[in-house]
Amino acid sequence: MVDEGSPAEPGGAEPAPGDGDLGEVLGPEAAEDAEAEGGDGEDLDSEDPGREGADGERVLIEVLEYLARNLVDNPDAVQVTTAQGERGLVLQLHVDQEDMGKVIGRSGRTARALRTMVRAAGTRNGVSAFVEIVE
Repeated sequence: MVDEGSPAEPGGAEPAPGDGDLGEVLGPEAAEDAEAEGGDGEDLDSEDPGREGADGERVLIEVLEYLARNLVDNPDAVQVTTAQGERGLVLQLHVDQEDMGKVIGRSGRTARALRTMVRAAGTRNGVSAFVEIVE
């Protein structure tokens, strides 16, 4: 049982130095720099060079792949495909059948969190995106 106490005070204590950093979402320039240094990401521009927002789409794909690979037991089976939907870009997340429960989570909480993170990254990069979890 959790002890009852007073609510957290604004401007509370800073995190301890050993807590670590959760990381950051890299912008398109940082993603291109990482690829130039030997990254093995897909080149979405080669599919359709005239398509706008390809850098933003690449960032969203990388964000979703990163999050999903760190959730599942079989990260090699994680694959993200894209499609154009009525409301914008649709990212289709494919995972191993045994990992579906981990990606969806209890009552869909993990799936909702993944969608929120991708939507936030899309807003930052000017791309409207939605996540579908596909068997």
